[in-house]
Amino acid sequence: MSFTHQKNPNQPHCSEMTLRQSSIHIENRHSHKPYTLVSIARCALLLGSTSLMLAGCQSNPSGSSSTAASNKMIDFNIANTAQNQAQGRALNASLTADSEHYEQLFNQDKYPNTENQAKAHLLTAIRQHLASEHVAVAQANYQAVPFIDPDSIDAGSSSLLKTIIETYMYQSGLESENSYDENGYDESSYDYTDADEVVVDEENVSNAMPEDNSEENAAAESAAIAMVLEEAGENDESPYDDNYDNEEDSGTDYERSSRFSGLKAKDLLQNYEAMQMAKQQPKTTSEAPISSTGVIGNIFTMFHRTPEQIAASNAYQYKHLTFNSVSHYQPQKRQLQSVYSYDYLTPTIASSIQIPLAFDFNNSKIKVDPSAIMPIMAIVNPESTPLPNQMISHTVSFGLPDSITSQLPSAVLYDATISAIQNSMAELAPEYFSAVDIGQDRFAKEVGASRAVKVYFGSQQSGEMIGKVLKYMTQSLQQYVDTHPEKYPDGAPLKAALDKAALYNKGYQSADVGALLQLIEAIGPITFNQINYYYLDSADRLLAKQQRMNIGGDLLGSTTTVLNQVRYDKASFDKHALTPLLAESFGDNAKPAIDGNAWMTAQRQQEDRLQAARYARYDYSDHRLDDDYPRDYDDSEDSYNDDSNEDYSITPSDDEADNSIEAW
Repeated sequence: MSFTHQKNPNQPHCSEMTLRQSSIHIENRHSHKPYTLVSIARCALLLGSTSLMLAGCQSNPSGSSSTAASNKMIDFNIANTAQNQAQGRALNASLTADSEHYEQLFNQDKYPNTENQAKAHLLTAIRQHLASEHVAVAQANYQAVPFIDPDSIDAGSSSLLKTIIETYMYQSGLESENSYDENGYDESSYDYTDADEVVVDEENVSNAMPEDNSEENAAAESAAIAMVLEEAGENDESPYDDNYDNEEDSGTDYERSSRFSGLKAKDLLQNYEAMQMAKQQPKTTSEAPISSTGVIGNIFTMFHRTPEQIAASNAYQYKHLTFNSVSHYQPQKRQLQSVYSYDYLTPTIASSIQIPLAFDFNNSKIKVDPSAIMPIMAIVNPESTPLPNQMISHTVSFGLPDSITSQLPSAVLYDATISAIQNSMAELAPEYFSAVDIGQDRFAKEVGASRAVKVYFGSQQSGEMIGKVLKYMTQSLQQYVDTHPEKYPDGAPLKAALDKAALYNKGYQSADVGALLQLIEAIGPITFNQINYYYLDSADRLLAKQQRMNIGGDLLGSTTTVLNQVRYDKASFDKHALTPLLAESFGDNAKPAIDGNAWMTAQRQQEDRLQAARYARYDYSDHRLDDDYPRDYDDSEDSYNDDSNEDYSITPSDDEADNSIEAW
């Protein structure tokens, strides 16, 4: 509420009073002596106060402004009930309008903005999608680009991590080059074969000295040997320490440790400047391409990809390489059946690696076709690898042991994960969600989408999502444990582990995980950058998804982009080339899978029998004469006897036992 100021006719105008005061000060100013610091300060205060008075003592506009203010405010100086009531109603209406306007600005539930509307549409689509049975067809393509665009301002600059490593290694390289001292001998020519024994290459030491046999040469040779002993730590009481006191020795040790540590900021800056100047110097063709940063620099050079190498990878590899998959998701049965295919196709070469994979969370089982990994198994364990004609089925089933499922059923873990993903995404800030224009989107036209929502997952968003999922999963599992006290009494391992996890979850916020990933991304050779486009119809049903992942870093010199397009329509699933293999592997008419647990049990039993047989052979009597153990052999007693008639129990080694079996 504001107040109006009424003019008093008896009060002089502020402008006249101000001018009068100003004239007085001006007259006084001419009568005074030259300015001092105090007078200058007074003049500044006078001018400032004068400007404030001129700004604040302006006349009030008469007419409309006073009338408008009086219509919205209650004038308690007027004893008019009707007018006061009208002014009260106007005031209440004004307050209500202001409250609605304030609520429209900040109440996103009742008045959502564009980001909140996009987030609401997507969450509805995801909840409906995860709760209904559907099929999916996916295809991923790859492309590599330079990590830094050639036209960017950062072109030619290294990342902070690479610069720090190269600067430190540049200092080490300089130290290795300066390993020759002033006398001309090389410390690396000495052989330190043992910590307790120092072998001095006297020939190199003598060759480094002048050929005459003067006393100075002898003293220099003695000093050289003393330095070698000093480096090995064996000269604590050396007779060559006459010229060195304890303070000088301690200073030498400090200088040596600081020289190899290379942690001084001033030295690092100087090394950085020298390294950059060395890089900018033109190299002739006769010079060998030796890196100034040693082995680390050579490794960086080896892993760093040039633009020509990136272009060759795209032309000869990524252009013909695709990753395809078909999936069938059944949420009521908690089953996910998929076939993944890694295909490389050119006019002259065709290669495909197909792996059927199925998850059954209700029964805690996983089914897989091991055909793709059979060659690897044949190399690692050829005796236990069956031949293709010995496989009675295409798939092998593995299940979790009862000791694990009795403590935590996989169905409970599955439900906790699905719920955690939905709740975590619902808590993300609306700024991460944005509606995009699909008017020129070719993929949106192919799937028949009405709208699209873009969700950006960088390092901050990905880390925050991970932190929220972990906390929600811990909370859900704790609720399951609390509702089954007969299975999880106080002190149960799972209950104690969840309580400890919840305790640690109190010590950080989900955004802290995102900040940690940002730190890793800032100094590490990896990026966390993922962009998702979700395509919806008018009823908020999820039709398709397009995912773009960028993987790379400055150490590699390139960024590999993975573009994955997923369609959730039945027509694309039915006509896909991998769909028959999915039905053959996991369909209703598929052959029963081989019991992988029984196969692993048989393999363990076989290993146990072989181990028992190996230990049993240790007790066999060796009837062969052994030259390494001369002894007398008594045919009648079938035992070994020596001169003292003492019995010896000889346990042969594995090689001896195997050789004895072969001899038999």
